[in-house]
Amino acid sequence: MATDTKMPLTPSIVAARATAALMTVLCIAWNADVPAWFGVAYMNEQYLSTILGLALTTVYLTTRIDGEETDAIPIWDWAIALLGFGTLFYTMLEMPALIDSIGERPMILTFIGTVIVVLVMDGLRRSAGWVLFCIIGVFIVYAMVGHLVPGQLVGSEISLVNLMQYIGFDPSAVFGTPLTIGASVVILFVFMGRLLFKAGGGAFFTDLAMASTGRMRGGSAKISVVASALFGSISGSAVSNVATTGVITIPLMRRGGYNKVDAGAVETIASTGGQLMPPIMGAAAFLMAEFLEVPYVDIMVAALIPAILYYGSAFVQVDLIAARDGITPVDDDIPTTREVLKKGWQFSLPLVVLLYALFFLNEEPERAALYAALSVVIVGLVRPYGDNRIGWQGIVSCFWETGRATTELILIVAAAGFVIGVLNISGLGFGLTLMLVTTAGDMLIVILLVAAVVCTVLGMGMPTSGVYVLLAALVGPAIIEAGADPIAAHMFILYFGMMSMITPPIALAAFAAAALSKAGPMETGFAAMRLGWVAYVIPFLFVFAPTLLMNGEPVDVAWDFVKAAVGVVFVSVGIVGYMGRLLSWLYRIGFIVLGGAALSSLGPIPNPDLIGVAAIVCGVAAMAALVITARKAALPDEVTAGPKPGS
Repeated sequence: MATDTKMPLTPSIVAARATAALMTVLCIAWNADVPAWFGVAYMNEQYLSTILGLALTTVYLTTRIDGEETDAIPIWDWAIALLGFGTLFYTMLEMPALIDSIGERPMILTFIGTVIVVLVMDGLRRSAGWVLFCIIGVFIVYAMVGHLVPGQLVGSEISLVNLMQYIGFDPSAVFGTPLTIGASVVILFVFMGRLLFKAGGGAFFTDLAMASTGRMRGGSAKISVVASALFGSISGSAVSNVATTGVITIPLMRRGGYNKVDAGAVETIASTGGQLMPPIMGAAAFLMAEFLEVPYVDIMVAALIPAILYYGSAFVQVDLIAARDGITPVDDDIPTTREVLKKGWQFSLPLVVLLYALFFLNEEPERAALYAALSVVIVGLVRPYGDNRIGWQGIVSCFWETGRATTELILIVAAAGFVIGVLNISGLGFGLTLMLVTTAGDMLIVILLVAAVVCTVLGMGMPTSGVYVLLAALVGPAIIEAGADPIAAHMFILYFGMMSMITPPIALAAFAAAALSKAGPMETGFAAMRLGWVAYVIPFLFVFAPTLLMNGEPVDVAWDFVKAAVGVVFVSVGIVGYMGRLLSWLYRIGFIVLGGAALSSLGPIPNPDLIGVAAIVCGVAAMAALVITARKAALPDEVTAGPKPGS
């Protein structure tokens, strides 16, 4: 959901800014233990009820029934907003008594549950669109008719009253893990990111990327890869990443010589990968840590090698495309890396604070984000970056901008709680796992293929965090039951949920990039799939070789990383079709086969090390021969011919 910065200050916008800002203020107060300062204790469900009420109110104050944002809502939306806020405010006040009365099933719980389910679903439709609304709706309908479904997916018979009370109120449903992470953790990280960019962090990242890669061949595309990786690690949103960095990088790539389709595709894959890039990644990473009940630091460490392989593949491919098509470095006046770091070194301090709090103080992610946000404020006030000075007005605006930016996510994770509630109360979760495991037997690869297709298809048109929450509950248990490491199973789901952002026919990140590059959305999506091929392969590799997730002995981790990296380079050469010179189809197929062999040596095949070494040796020899031949061909005749007789 976009912020309402440019909308006129009508009563509904003023009220929406107030409710959105209050979301951020309450999140900060909750994580700073402010209630404890006054000797007051609140239940977690009371806090979640308040945040959900504010999010619902904000949506109905700013979004019409057709999903379009507006600065003036009709009277009935005012009434719905008040109903939502009033119901959840009452729920917050009476939460202890209401929870104690769950066993008696009073009618007030039916009223509260029904209001929450109806308003969250309608708010979800308004803010996130019909796709997610329909998917969640299918599960709610299943809960009512599941006892009529034949076979292994048969569910328990549930009355409508019991269903509304359970999924609309129970702490294991709407007020469960997804909403807890969204309301307690994600809001703070988004707030930190907003502060950072208000202070000039976005400009610093772009300048740093330009200074470090702009003078290389294909520098404009490399700027996109580096800048989007840096920016995406903070924002965690593919579409907002495209919209922010793509405004600069796509025109740069077009001027540099990349065609409009490739320019949009490069920006698409570079921005999408930010959700995988430590240290912050996206909202789904925090949800993963909570689902798996492991420290967030473990998720960061596990994501490092896959992120390096992903961005390494993108970097290699844009470099080879530049060499193949004769694309020159950026012709703008590029600062040096030293100049950029001299002006913006202060932006390393919030990152240091964040990592120190996570790794050395063993703080929870939300507390670490709070410390980092405070350091951003200090840095921004004391030392501006060029013309970017945060100021007190900018700090204040970050509060309501953060609330508006996270409203859609709050509704998504609340609706995901409905799905988890349905899985629990109906028995569908067990039935689905049993069906997948029974169908695939002990063949892990079959379950992975099914899961990949389901993740990609269901993820089309949905934010990555929404895809992850749904599929972590649906197919995650089946993958783990088939023998996969839990972190590998959940990372697999995250990767394929993320790839729905670039996979046609509904590829949100590709469509956003196409709007900037003026290329066809479908063309951009398919080009992004070609450039981002590695993200469709790596998840299978780290399921079979958890060493790629830093799970194993250091020597094994290093060796498997080498095999994976070399395999990625070989396949990238084959896809682009250039290595010192244009390659024939025979060479291209050969490199793809050798790269595939190196990558497959990470899987359950006979003599994996022998196959990996043989593929690497053959591929390196072929690359060396091609480069040497190309260099000889580029030398003047008198140099290659050697000294003339008698000279």
